[in-house]
Amino acid sequence: MEEFHKVRRLPPYVFEQVNRLKASARAGGADIIDLGMGNPDLPTPQSIVDKLCEVVQDPRTHRYSSSKGIPGLRRAQAAYYARRFGVKLNPDTQVVATLGSKEGFANMAQAITAPGDVILCPNPTYPIHAFGFLMAGGVIRSMSVEPDETFFPPLERAVRHSIPKPLALILNYPSNPTAFVATLDFYKDVIAFAKKHDIIVLSDLAYSEIYFDDVPPPSVLEVPGAMDVTVEFTSMSKTFSMPGWRMGFAVGNERLIAALTRVKSYLDYGAFTPIQVAATHALNGDGSDIAEVRNVYKRRRDVMVESFGKAGFDVPPPAATMFAWAKIPEKFRHLGSLEFSKLLVEKADVAVAPGIGFGEMGDDYVRLALVENEHRIRQAARNIKKFMSTADETMHNVISLNAHR
Repeated sequence: MEEFHKVRRLPPYVFEQVNRLKASARAGGADIIDLGMGNPDLPTPQSIVDKLCEVVQDPRTHRYSSSKGIPGLRRAQAAYYARRFGVKLNPDTQVVATLGSKEGFANMAQAITAPGDVILCPNPTYPIHAFGFLMAGGVIRSMSVEPDETFFPPLERAVRHSIPKPLALILNYPSNPTAFVATLDFYKDVIAFAKKHDIIVLSDLAYSEIYFDDVPPPSVLEVPGAMDVTVEFTSMSKTFSMPGWRMGFAVGNERLIAALTRVKSYLDYGAFTPIQVAATHALNGDGSDIAEVRNVYKRRRDVMVESFGKAGFDVPPPAATMFAWAKIPEKFRHLGSLEFSKLLVEKADVAVAPGIGFGEMGDDYVRLALVENEHRIRQAARNIKKFMSTADETMHNVISLNAHR
């Protein structure tokens, strides 16, 4: 039987090939050091867990919740934006709670996209940025991800040559997977471009609090007039080590937030009320939990950069996010990121995310997640060093994918 239309629009999930190898190796007794999936290993702060346990004892909280988020949670998110970015939000009309930023992005795509609408999307990028719109019937036009002078010429060409004219522009800074960080001046240019061409801006700010150089990443909503065209998505998954809790937000332009809220009202009843109350407690905290998470990732980053560098695998230090974006060592680059990632599982007991999974422009890279402790990261570096030093003897049967082209 043929695949369904929307399923046919989705490519094979390349990460699954690495996941299968990883599972098979573990089943055979291998100790796989998993730097692949961006799944935080840190525990949720105890005060947040305690608040959940307290509230869940009240049977009234076991009923259906609010799809757009309980009022206290939306007020807490608005207060966070005021403290952190100096951005004033109306919690009733400019804030909606989402089941993580991923669900928010996907449902925003459903809310605003007509078949054939053109979306300007960075490449490489987190997969939902593109595939949320593909599933909604949109068309993706890839663009540069680096927030510098190379960013805008492709946008100008897209506006001139795309039919229909682009509907929306996707931003993701700090970026997953590349860890690029945007400046407020860059955002000012983006908003000027978007207003000039009547384009919606959708900003994924999931890593706003995971930064390492004492320079907090800005919000695009800090730009005067950005609220006219912008919605921004944030998540509590990384900031508060709450990935399985599935709590995020969309904030910004009232018309766009209203559209997302209406679509969500048909699809879900929101997160479990005790989770929303615990999330409110987290947002209203003093920030010490956030600082500790940031410090842990910084220490891991520094260990990874040092130990992998000594192993002959250069890892540029990311300024933000819980990821490093590293070019495949020259000796193995011809294999492509998927085959290289599979080799690391098979021969070094290390799992990474192949760059091709984030877009074709990522195929020379792998993404390394800072989700193992410092000891395990050093062990991964030792394993990789041993593999690379013996590769000439152990890889005689590996054929480059390019050989088949």
